[in-house]
Amino acid sequence: MEVALDMPRMRVVAAPVEAPAEDGLSDEALLTRVANADRDAFEVLYRRYVRSIFGLALRRLRDRAQAEEVTQEAFTAVWRSAASYRPDRGSAGGWLYTVARNAIVDRLRRNGRADVTAELPELASPEGGPDEQAEEAYRAWRVHRALEELKPNEREVIELAYWSGLSQSEVANFLGQPLGTVKTRTRSALARLADVLEGEVQ
Repeated sequence: MEVALDMPRMRVVAAPVEAPAEDGLSDEALLTRVANADRDAFEVLYRRYVRSIFGLALRRLRDRAQAEEVTQEAFTAVWRSAASYRPDRGSAGGWLYTVARNAIVDRLRRNGRADVTAELPELASPEGGPDEQAEEAYRAWRVHRALEELKPNEREVIELAYWSGLSQSEVANFLGQPLGTVKTRTRSALARLADVLEGEVQ
């Protein structure tokens, strides 16, 4: 599916390019710039969130092609609707996940899934109160940022296991690696995540 917008070409896995200067900005500041059609700011947000949003879509849809399409639809919606984000209603990360949730729900409905609202319990519900939504968004943001501290091969097994819903055996088969290697990397990654998250609380 091609997107007829003046925006960066989207990829499910971000290419290793030099980080734009905007990379140090908060998600809120980046969304403000995206609302003004700032392509560099959009690229930074895309690189920050594409893996987690794609993983969530893959887990719920269980179809890689559809997950890729939904991920693209979600970021297209971010590009078009960034001006609708209001910081007083919650974090930018929470807003992004809500946009992704809506794209996934829309696809599930088109696929004839009637129980779509029960499919996405880990994302903040639009019906939840502001406190609930803010807390959920903050947790999602903390985990997302902590994942960036992992080595690429550790982050990969965590994303496949927890966002794509694969067992360790399935992760090993998917990556073409020994099961023991996957288990070791998973343990190491979880320990590192715990250290990072505990460090943020202190």
